Amino acid sequence: MINRQLLQPKSIAIVGASNTISKPGGKIIKNLIDFGFDGEIYAVNPKETQVQGIPSFSSVEELPSVDLAVLAIPAKFCLETVKILTEQNDTKAFIIISAGFGETDDEGKKLEQEIADIVNQNNACLIGPNCIGVMTPQHASVFTTPVPKLTPDGCDFISGSGATAVFIIESGIPKGLRFAHVFSVGNSAQTGVEDVLQYLDENYVEGQSSKVKLLYIENIDNPDKLLIHASSLVNKGCKIAAIKAGSSSAGSRAASSHTGALTSSDAAVEALFRKAGIVRCYGREELTTVASVFMCKELKGRKLAIVTHAGGPGVMLTDALEDGGLKIPHIGESSAKTILKEKLFPSSSVENPIDFLATGTAAQLGEIIDTCENDFDVDGMAVIFGSPGLFPIRDVYNLLSEKMKTCRKPIYPILPSLINVKEDVAHFLSHGNVNFPDEVLLGRALTKVINTPRPAPKEDMPEFVSRVKIREIIEKAENGYQPPEVIHRLFDEVGIPRVKEIIAKTEPEAVLAALEVGFPLVMKVVGPIHKTDVGGVILNVRNTSEVRKEFYHLNEIEGSEGVLIAQMASGTELFLGAKYEQYFGHIILCGMGGIFVEVLKDVSSGLAPLSKEEALSMIKSLKSYKILKGYRKQPGVNISQFAEIIISLSWLLRFATEIKELDINPLLGNENEILAVDARVRIEKPPSQPSPKG
Repeated sequence: MINRQLLQPKSIAIVGASNTISKPGGKIIKNLIDFGFDGEIYAVNPKETQVQGIPSFSSVEELPSVDLAVLAIPAKFCLETVKILTEQNDTKAFIIISAGFGETDDEGKKLEQEIADIVNQNNACLIGPNCIGVMTPQHASVFTTPVPKLTPDGCDFISGSGATAVFIIESGIPKGLRFAHVFSVGNSAQTGVEDVLQYLDENYVEGQSSKVKLLYIENIDNPDKLLIHASSLVNKGCKIAAIKAGSSSAGSRAASSHTGALTSSDAAVEALFRKAGIVRCYGREELTTVASVFMCKELKGRKLAIVTHAGGPGVMLTDALEDGGLKIPHIGESSAKTILKEKLFPSSSVENPIDFLATGTAAQLGEIIDTCENDFDVDGMAVIFGSPGLFPIRDVYNLLSEKMKTCRKPIYPILPSLINVKEDVAHFLSHGNVNFPDEVLLGRALTKVINTPRPAPKEDMPEFVSRVKIREIIEKAENGYQPPEVIHRLFDEVGIPRVKEIIAKTEPEAVLAALEVGFPLVMKVVGPIHKTDVGGVILNVRNTSEVRKEFYHLNEIEGSEGVLIAQMASGTELFLGAKYEQYFGHIILCGMGGIFVEVLKDVSSGLAPLSKEEALSMIKSLKSYKILKGYRKQPGVNISQFAEIIISLSWLLRFATEIKELDINPLLGNENEILAVDARVRIEKPPSQPSPKG
C-alpha cells in the first residue's frame, strides 16, 4: 500500500545506522544527506551516540514519531522492531533492506508474512524485505549508488531485484536516461510490482506524472492487476517496457531461489504483455534503449530516414530496422532532393541512407534534417554522427539538440564516439537529450516498440456463443481426454468449422459413414492419444473395399474404441493450442502446423478472451505470416477466418476453465475456408465436482 509517508516522508529513521559507509546502514544515511533530504533524519545504533553527524538513539523505543523507517538489521530483529514502531511511533512506512526471509527458507517466509500482517493491521506500507530501497524526488533511501538526479520528466522504475535495479540505472545514465522514482520491492511481502503500478495508475496526473514506466519482474503474483493498470496507463498516454526474467526452466528455478516465489510460464507472460501493451525486453541494455526511444517524440509511421557521415553504421542500422519491419524508403528525384544535393559536398549520397561524408558540417546536417522534416516522405530520422578526433564537433551536437526539440518528426541521435568526444556527448546529454551509442540496439528497440500492439480493447462476446450450452457440455463430460463426439459438440457450439466426422463401431457402420462423408476420406483409430505412433491414421481411402480392410486393421490396435471416418481436407497446415495457466487463465497459441510449430517454434500467444484486433495481431506477429498471406504465387489462407476461429476458441475457454489442455493440430486452410482436422481436449474438474459415471 503506497502512501505519502513512503514517497514524501517528513522524517526518516535508519535502524542499524552506521558510521561506516561500506555498510548498508551507513550508506543509506550518506545518500540521504548527499541527496539533500530536507526532513528529519534519525539514527538508531546502540553502540554509537552519533552517526555521521546525526545524534543516534540506542533503541527504537526512544525514537519520536517517525514517518518512514528503513531497517538494515538482521532479519530476526525486524519483527519486534516493526511492532514497536507501528504501535508506539505511529510509523506508516517501512523499507526492510535486510535479507534472510522468504528467499532463504520456509521459516524466513513465515517471518516476512508476520511482519506484513502487522504492517497491514496498522494501515502502513512495506517495501521489501531483501531490497535496496526506494528513491523519490524527496529522498534516496537506498544503500547503493549511483543515485541519479530524480526529475518528473524521467521514468518510473520498479524492480523485483535490487542489484538488477542498480545495473539498469547504470546502463541508462550514460544514454541520458532520466528517472523520476525507483522502487526496489525485493520479496514483495506486502507491496509488489503490480501494487506500485496500481498506485502510479490511480494517482496519475496528466502533465505532472512520468509518462514512462520500466519494470524488472521475476514473479507475477497478480496478472489481472498488472493487466488492468498497465493497460490503463498506456491508454492514458504512458509507455511501458518490462523484463520478465526466468523464462527458461533453469531461469525459473534461479528466479524462484532469488525471491522464494513461483514463476509463470513464458507463454503466459508473453500473452499478458501483448494484451496490456507492454514492450517486452530481455536484457538491461535493451530495456534502457527502449526507454530512451520512449523519451523521444513518437514515431507515427514505419518510414525512417538514416542520416550519417559514416557508411558502416548506416548499413547496420538499415539491416536492423528492415529486419523488424520498418522501411528505409528510397528517396526519389525531386526539386527538394536536387536543392539538397547542391548544398552538400560532392560524392555525398541522398538516396537513404543519406551519407554526407566524414567532413560533413553542422550547417549541412541542418539542411538535411530540415528537408527530411518538410519535404521527404519519412516519419522520422536517425542521425549518426561520431568523431575520428580530428576537429571539434560541439556545434553539430548543439544543432542536433535544437532540431530534436523543434522538429515535429522524431530524431534518434546516434553518437558513438564515447571516448574521442566524451565531453561533447556529456554536454549534449546535459540538455535533457538521450543518446543511442549503438545503432543496432536502437534499430532493434525501435522495431520492438512499433511492433508492440496497443492494449486490447474490451472483448465483446459473439452473439452465437452460449455460456449455458457450453457449461452443459462440460458438466456432462468425464475427466481426461475427450472423445470426438464431445469435441464436436464444443466446436459446433462456438462455430469452429471442422471436417465432417462419424465414429463407427462396426464394419457396416464404417461403410455407411464413408458413403455419407464421401471419398476420398481419412480413417483414424479412436482411443490411443498418439494415433500416428501406432499406425492409427490412414489417408486417402478411396472406396468401400478399402474402408472394410482398414476398419479391421484399425479396430485391432490396442486401446481402440472405434474408428473415425473423416472428410479429407487439404491446404496449409495451421495450429491452435491452449493451456490453462493458474492465475492467468487460458493462454492460446497459434501458428503454422508441421515443422513450424514442432521444430521452429513459430507461435504467438494471447490471453483469453481475445478481440479481433488481438487475434489478427497474433497472426501477423508470426515469422510465417508471409506464407499465410500467400508467397511467391503460392495461395495463402483466409486470415480473417483464422482470426475468427481464434476468437471463438477463446470464448469457449472463457466459459470452460476445466479444459486444461487443447490442441487443434492440424487445421487445414486455403483462401476459401479453414477446417479443424484433428483435436485433443483434456478436461480436469476439481474434486468437488466429480465426473458422471456410466
